[in-house]
Amino acid sequence: MTVHDMPLQSQTQVQEKPKLHVAASFFSIILGLCGLGQAWRVAAHLWGMPPVVGECILLTAALIWAGLLAAYILQSCRDPARSIQEFRHPVLGGTVALLGISTLLMVVAVLPYSLLLAWILAAAGIAWHLAFSLWHTGTMWQGSRNPLDSVPTLYLPTVAGNFTSAAALGALGQPDFGWLFLGAGVFSWLALEPLIFQRLWHGEGLPVQQRALLGIQFAPPAVCAMAWLLLAPGSADHWLLMLWGYGLFQLLLGLRLKPWLGAQPFSHSYWSYTFGIASTTICALKLALAGVGSAKILAIPIFAGANLVIGGFFIRTVYAAWRWRRTE
Repeated sequence: MTVHDMPLQSQTQVQEKPKLHVAASFFSIILGLCGLGQAWRVAAHLWGMPPVVGECILLTAALIWAGLLAAYILQSCRDPARSIQEFRHPVLGGTVALLGISTLLMVVAVLPYSLLLAWILAAAGIAWHLAFSLWHTGTMWQGSRNPLDSVPTLYLPTVAGNFTSAAALGALGQPDFGWLFLGAGVFSWLALEPLIFQRLWHGEGLPVQQRALLGIQFAPPAVCAMAWLLLAPGSADHWLLMLWGYGLFQLLLGLRLKPWLGAQPFSHSYWSYTFGIASTTICALKLALAGVGSAKILAIPIFAGANLVIGGFFIRTVYAAWRWRRTE
């Protein structure tokens, strides 16, 4: 077992602390923080909330993203064999897509400050997404894959990557190109979801250390709806509301499974839940801003819940990292 497979809080319990390995899954932290920061931006328009809160959250996300990216690149240069092993891992290999996904989410964060930087990030994020997702998907199409490895990380390269590419292009005023990526993401999602459900329903059940991956399962409908709203601002299309409704249902299912999901000790993998939570919150606030009645009612409890969950994860992560540092 590597350090990144261990719960953060348990890393202080080892006698001789091993060197920290920055796994690609660490970038899931950026997904939740960027989403919450975006939600606060919309809340500032909807309810007059202090805009500085959202900007501080996004700044925190940007600093963590830059630090993780620098550490990951440096680590890959020093130990390329370990990075190659992660790329080829049947389950964790899909998490490498998070490098591009987190970069694309930063596009919306920096756009109010620098259009040039936003375009640079979009170009880099989309390039990584296309290169990695085509390689990863092409590898799977060659067969010889264990059905037990069909877990929600499969969504990351072709579904989440395409949806966030669409969102970035929509924010940059390029909806015609954005819809192409949204279509690629939707049909990839429809192709993969039956495969994932078959694994969940008819397999042996996810082991405890993989249960947090179900957080990725909750995300596609909400992330798709979020991207749609960036491609067509102010939209209240019925298909959009249906996607948001499916996302809400998925989150309720997550609450129903909370005791089962919570059997895994807290670690950075818990941040996989936050992409769906944050995207659902952004949709709620934007739909409320567009005058959708159901969103006006649900936006307040959803926004409050998102702040409690994501804020709680952030505090626990900082505390775990502080405890880990104290053992040096």
